[in-house]
Parts: sequence; structure tokens; C-alpha cells
Amino acid sequence: MIRTMNKLELESLVSAGETSNIEFKEFLNEETHLNSRRMENLSCQMRHRILAGNGKALYVIGVTDAGSMKGLSREEFDETVLVLKNIAMKIDADVTAVEEYRVDGGLVGLVSIENNVKSGEHLLIGTAGHVDHGKSTLVGALVTGTKDDGAGKTRIYLDVLPHEIARGLSADLSYAVYGIKGKDIIHLKNPLNKRESASVVAESDKIISFVDTVGHEPWLRTTIRGIVGQKLDYGLLVVAANDGVTHITREHLGILLAMDLPVIIAMTKIDLATPKQIKNTEASIHTTLRLVGKVPYRVKSIEDVETIVSKVPEGVVVPIIHTSSVTREGYDILERLMFRLPKRNLQSKEPFEMYIDRIYQVESVGVVVSGTIKQGIVMQNDPLYLGPMADGSFKKVRVQSIEMHHYRVNKAIAGDIVGIAIKGMKASDISRGMILSKREPVAVQEFDAEIAILNHPTRIGVGYEPVIHMETICEAVKIVGLEKRYMMAGERGKARIRFKFRPYAVVPGQKFIFREGKSKGIGRVIGV
Repeated sequence: MIRTMNKLELESLVSAGETSNIEFKEFLNEETHLNSRRMENLSCQMRHRILAGNGKALYVIGVTDAGSMKGLSREEFDETVLVLKNIAMKIDADVTAVEEYRVDGGLVGLVSIENNVKSGEHLLIGTAGHVDHGKSTLVGALVTGTKDDGAGKTRIYLDVLPHEIARGLSADLSYAVYGIKGKDIIHLKNPLNKRESASVVAESDKIISFVDTVGHEPWLRTTIRGIVGQKLDYGLLVVAANDGVTHITREHLGILLAMDLPVIIAMTKIDLATPKQIKNTEASIHTTLRLVGKVPYRVKSIEDVETIVSKVPEGVVVPIIHTSSVTREGYDILERLMFRLPKRNLQSKEPFEMYIDRIYQVESVGVVVSGTIKQGIVMQNDPLYLGPMADGSFKKVRVQSIEMHHYRVNKAIAGDIVGIAIKGMKASDISRGMILSKREPVAVQEFDAEIAILNHPTRIGVGYEPVIHMETICEAVKIVGLEKRYMMAGERGKARIRFKFRPYAVVPGQKFIFREGKSKGIGRVIGV
């Protein structure tokens, strides 16, 4: 439908033209603008506009560069749109909407253009390790390609909350990204710059996202959320050479292994450690790994990476790399390993599902929920179910837009970390642990599980009330049925478990961790 509008109204509509993702075009014709040289220039221009708009560009046609409304005939209008479609196709983008306005007898249009999601690999790596062993510094040095100053210069890109900066301790999950294009690694000058992060997604053949967890013991539940709630491909365990393996190191290793994640170990701070400390730390790493049935392998060179890389995804062999963020020793080896590692959680053909980790109210966008896609594909305008609500019901919502590291895409696949803007719900009605799903899930208050008690001072029985971590769900539960009368540390058995306060979407096969003080256990859902 063509809407009639005067010049002032249209000028008001496109007054956002000061922004860098809007381009004004008077008229484009096939003969002139689709020849190789002109098309190359226009393609570069469109790519720049899309990147500036984090995945979306707006072309205003029938308007001169000076902003005056010239208007086009029907034939000129259609030809201009056709040229834009051809240019978009060349850079793997789509014309997603065309709005027509009649101004003083001529046609003026707003043409929306969005990129297509890249088909390259998206590797998710979760960091773990004791507080002050250098997790955030390691990730910061990796994504920037720079040396640390020994005082946490690179860590500042991940510790962004005021109390994190003041104390030098991470208190929540942080996310960072860098990419690989051809044989080159794309480092970020400033990981806090949203546009620069978006450019990595736009340009890379392979994206590596880091989920940086928390090493401080009081925030162990946040670390568990980062490992259990994300669809990670690998775990990167950090051990400081001058401190060695600690009880937190063993705890985090246990969580990674409970989720069946292949582990890579980075021994950090070797510039601060004596040769004896390095030797002792490596020996304690070897002992710890062998106790849990893993084979340690010291990676000393790029050639060693090629020898071991095919064995890492199986999870038995654990590469150990000596690193220093100050000298960047070992970083070439670590980057080469990540360059060569394959994605483990391949795209699922099951209908789309994503457990919600964070909820935002974004000005001019609305409600945005973020998380890691568990399975399937989600596209812009998809109708989805969200819930369960406290009464077990699910609400229908619609996808307005999708962003991956601040870069707008029109679809995303299993394993991608995304923010999804949805229409149909208030932010206050959504909570962590809810699910977004293509098909309507079933709300579960109770489920059956196989459990193993890893650590408990006495024994557990019916009535035991730990906190369970499953996907992004973190909820108090109660054991209402037990195969045995009691269970002690080291024992396995079947149990019926009930969420204490509200139902969640749970299906057989899901793994979980449960805790209560120093007591810990793992489990797998076998029935609902």
C-alpha cells in the first residue's frame, strides 16, 4: 500500500538520517550501477552501512544527497529496488522491507537491508579456575592480541562493574569474542566497543566466544551457571604456576567434567614462578588429571598442536600450555589450538530452544532476553512460546530482532550466544531459567533422575533440600522419593525431585548439578 505524505512528514520520518547506517539514493539503474566497477563501490558502501547499523541498513530512495525529495516514477522506483537487491545479494544480505510514500506526485521509499547470518563456526569456550589465577587477564590478552602490564591491564575489558574494577575480582559472567578470517586472527583494539565486536561477527569465518566465569568461592553458583547454562564446546581451566592446584581448581575441574566438556589447561603467570614452582605445579596438574581418568599432555610447540588437536574433542587427552600474559609466551600455541579445534555442539535439527540467562529492557527496542541457543534455528519474526509462568502456562511471543555480540542477524543457530528482542511480554514477567521454544514445552514440577553424591559429610534421604543447577535454572528442590533409604558420598541411585516454588521446562537427558553448602552431587533427568 502506498501512503501519501508531504515533505515535512517524510523529512521527520527519516530525520534519523544523521546516523551512520542510513544512505540516501536518488535513483539507481541497472545499466549504470550494476557494472562491475560501480557495483563494487556500492557493495563496499552497503557493507559499511550494515556494519555501522550492527547488521541493518536503511536506504532512502527518491531523495537527493542534499535531502530534497525528488520522487521517482513507478518504473524508476522498481528498478532502484531491484539494483539494491542485487547489491545486497552480492554481500550476502537481504532486502527485508520496502515502504512506499507518495510525495508531490512522485514515489519515495525506505528500503531496509539486513545481513544474512554467517555460516562459519561459532566456538564457545568457558573459562574456570581459582580466583586471581588470571582467567580474565588471559581472555583479555587473547582477544586484544596485546601484552598485560602485570597489573591487570587486559583484565579491565572483562571486569566492568565498579566493585570488580576496585577489587580486581570478577563477580559475574563476562563475554568476549574474537575471530579468525582465513589464516589471520582478528583481534580487538577495544573489546568494550560494541561496533568493533560486531565487526568481528561480520568479518570472521570462525568466531570464538569466551564465557569468563568467577573464581571467588562465594560466587561458585555463578561459575556453575556459566558452565551448566551455556552450550559450551570446551572448558579452559586456568592454573597459576606460582600458586598451583587448589581446592577451587579441583572443584571447577569437576564441574567441567560433570558436563562432559573436553578440558584445556593454561598454566599462567610462568613469568612470576620459579622453575621449582613450575615443576611442582605441573606435577600436581598431572596427578589431579590422572585421578579423574584423564591423560595430561604438555604442548610445547605449534607442531605439538597438530599432533594432539584431533584427540582433544574426545575429552580424554588434556593439553597443558605454559603461558604468560606479560610476555605472551605460549599465546601463539594457545591461539593455534583454538584455530584448529572443531565445534563439538553441531547445529541441531530439533525445533528451536533457548533457556533464558539475562533479561533487559532496552530503550527503543523493548524487552531483550539473552542466552545460548540449545538447539534448532531462530529467525526474525518467528512466533515462539515463553515460560513457564508460575501457573505452568506458556505465553506466545514474536521475535522482533536478533543480535550476536551487538551485530544484528536475521537468524541464529544452536550454540550461538544471542540477544533476542521479543514482543508480547513485559520484562518484569520474565525470569532466568524460563525457556523460549518453537514448540510449546511442558511445565514440570517433579522429575525422576539418576544422581551421584560427590561430597556429603553424612548421608541424604527423602526430604533433603539442595539447590539445583540445570541449564540456566537455579532453584531450590526437594527429594521426595529415593531408590534407597539413604545415600552417602560416592553412591549412585535413582531419586524423584520436586521444584519447591514453581515449575520449569525439563526433559529427559538433561544433566544437572546440585549443591547444599559443601555438599555436591550430579545427576541426569530420566523421566518427567
